[in-house]
Amino acid sequence: MNNNNEENILQVQHLQKKYGDHTVLKDISFNINKGEVMTIIGPSGGGKSTMLRCINLLEEPSSGEILFHGKNILDPHFDRNQFRSKVGMVFQQFNLFNNKNVLQNCMIGQEMVLGRSKEEAKKVAIENLQKVGMDPFLTAKPQQLSGGQQQRVAIARAISMDPEVLLFDEPTSALDPEMVGEVLNTMQLLAKTGLTMVIVTHEMGFARDVSDQVVFMSDGVITEQGTPQQIFNDPQEEKTKKFLRNFRNNEL
Repeated sequence: MNNNNEENILQVQHLQKKYGDHTVLKDISFNINKGEVMTIIGPSGGGKSTMLRCINLLEEPSSGEILFHGKNILDPHFDRNQFRSKVGMVFQQFNLFNNKNVLQNCMIGQEMVLGRSKEEAKKVAIENLQKVGMDPFLTAKPQQLSGGQQQRVAIARAISMDPEVLLFDEPTSALDPEMVGEVLNTMQLLAKTGLTMVIVTHEMGFARDVSDQVVFMSDGVITEQGTPQQIFNDPQEEKTKKFLRNFRNNEL
């Protein structure tokens, strides 16, 4: 647990997302404090990824508010570019530039978005690639790397932007099983640095071990929310119990 829990960094209030007549997010509200790790679990198709994409403004919410340091990012006068530079995202697919090597992938955003010099961007990139154990591969192209290695580069790229919040959309779901551990270990180390993280994941053991808060989402609503102990050891809602029963034998 972190010690900075006084400051709400992100507040989601009554978030809704509709596609035509289909409502994917019905009424989502939660708060994240600075330095917290929140994991979002639940069955596929429950709206978890859509919610992350709304928070990062990759999707436009239909209604509700998203407050970042108390300011509504959906306000027409809010500077979205500045917000995007403060909130990073790591995707299921690694989204690396295939024509650039590992080092260049971690430098380009710093130079173009943050306006850092090449020297500074390189220094920051190398530091963060060291953190994720990918510094031996600076000149490799993405296609020369395993999926787990590519995802670790994607994480280094995201933290090289100095985000205040880092969103993870099922970062291990595209990986072969033997590569999942290396990415989860990297994220676990990151969680200990005090970075605010919101993680959509199907890895229940990981969610139990790293989270300050766990949110269970199903059918576009938050069914249950609490500490890992509350959600995994004493779930109250039938949907949560049923979902976790499927994992009990395998993982927990």
